[in-house]
Amino acid sequence: MSLNRPEQRIFDYIQGYPEERQYWQNKVQSIAAGLPDPHAAALRIEADLWRYYTERSGVVPALREMIRHDGAGRTSMKNLAEHLLRLWVAPRSKPPAAPSARP
Repeated sequence: MSLNRPEQRIFDYIQGYPEERQYWQNKVQSIAAGLPDPHAAALRIEADLWRYYTERSGVVPALREMIRHDGAGRTSMKNLAEHLLRLWVAPRSKPPAAPSARP
């Protein structure tokens, strides 16, 4: 999995603070439980991660410096959202295939 620079910074920040990691782990698992489609869950998490990034960049020096250097333009957080889903949500088992009706 390749993360862009803002995604990597957010991931490192979350991993470095147990309270933040627990918050995001619960959030990702809750979203995944409420949205059976993993693509829809990733899109929802991606939007939440972007809001979190913009909020935290106002108070976390490393994130603030990144915004100052790279600008505040919208950056995708989709790879990070998918990565967090893989890390913290157990894969869903596929339903058994229906028996085929062969004559």
